[in-house]
Amino acid sequence: MTSFDEHERRRWAGRAEAYVGSFARLCAYPADALLDAAGARAGARLLDVGTGPGTVAALAAGRGAAVTAVDAEPSMVSWARKSGLEGRCALAALPRLPFPAAAFDAAVANFVVNHVGDPAAAVAELRRVVRPGGHVAVTLWPHPQPPLQQLWGRVYEAAGGPPRPDLPRVADAKNVARTPDGIVGLLRGAGLDAVRCETLSWVHRADPEDWWAGPANGIGHLGHLLADAPDALCRRVREEYDRLTADHLDADGLLALPTAALLGWGRVGCP
Repeated sequence: MTSFDEHERRRWAGRAEAYVGSFARLCAYPADALLDAAGARAGARLLDVGTGPGTVAALAAGRGAAVTAVDAEPSMVSWARKSGLEGRCALAALPRLPFPAAAFDAAVANFVVNHVGDPAAAVAELRRVVRPGGHVAVTLWPHPQPPLQQLWGRVYEAAGGPPRPDLPRVADAKNVARTPDGIVGLLRGAGLDAVRCETLSWVHRADPEDWWAGPANGIGHLGHLLADAPDALCRRVREEYDRLTADHLDADGLLALPTAALLGWGRVGCP
């Protein structure tokens, strides 16, 4: 693993329950479009990599697909198994999956490539385990960030947080632009054909307390910054969160902010 991969493992260790109670619904939004792009249908052998609590895998199983799901985080695997994927979910991580070549009709990775230190190697591994004529589909968060994701940086800066520490990053030589063109290039570079990428845009609505629960439980960049922060800074950050979100509450009191995701997919060509 790269230093970035190791950092991601530490950040997510034991956080399945916190994720389910905060950011899971946001990440579930593209699930149907992701499965459509992968051609997930009844009888298809589908691999869901980075399944988290099993949201995409369960949806695919509901379509009648023969689902196998894996995740790098043990707490996510345990949660997915308890949620109905017992016997179909195992511990495994990109870029090395414990499956033979061409074992599946399709592979999907929902917001997983954002969390790996070598995106090209990760997509190449997804391609390896899919048969010729099958499809690989992935979602990523775009950059520049949409308003919803920008909120955390605005909150931290408004609270007067100290300069953010340098955290492990994907090496420049291995990184990819989080844009439609960047994702098309990533998928083509992995050897996929008929590659496409589209931007999915929507307004995410969440209870402000549920949304705050993400960083409050150590999830995301703000969660990392607050993990060892003084109590006074944590209080100021929460105060600024309440202040800045007040202008974005809808009639039901839900936080409503625009966001977006990149959906890229391609076909595995014949040898």
